[in-house]
Amino acid sequence: MRVDLATGLLKVARQRLSPNSDERPEGVVADLIVIHGISLPPGEFGGPWIDALFMNQLDPAAHPYFAAIAELRVSTHVLIRRDGELVQYVPFQRRAWHAGASIYADRPRCNDFSIGIELEGADLTPYDDRQYPVLAAVIRALWAAYPTITPDRLAGHADIAPGRKTDPGPAFDWARLRSGLTTKRG
Repeated sequence: MRVDLATGLLKVARQRLSPNSDERPEGVVADLIVIHGISLPPGEFGGPWIDALFMNQLDPAAHPYFAAIAELRVSTHVLIRRDGELVQYVPFQRRAWHAGASIYADRPRCNDFSIGIELEGADLTPYDDRQYPVLAAVIRALWAAYPTITPDRLAGHADIAPGRKTDPGPAFDWARLRSGLTTKRG
């Protein structure tokens, strides 16, 4: 798996370019990966709802929960579905709107300098075995493409927005991910 540096895209991913992105601040490059968990409706997997949210097409009448979030303008760089499918919404050189109010190493506004990776999942439900190797491959591709992202620059959404966010949650197996990342960089 490789990042096309000219486009900021992973050619192996299904492309669904979200309108919810913009340019990073001048002179700012990505140097952090943030891992998220998402399910829509909460605790349910599959279906078109995550795509709809990131494309501003979520029908507020389709589920009671959606009425509260249908007007949100959010995105992520990539989503890894339960079956391992990879979907890209924002090119890596652009700023995705995934972190919200956040801080990492005393540096606020994590969207400015991070790449967001969503996993279809929920805090207390084990993530699917098929997601971990895809996640590791994406991270290794990002390390190869962007030398500013080093192995120690990996965080969960809860780490950068404590008290506000809990994902990817206790069901996410950080040790398993780190074990899958032991392959040589590049």
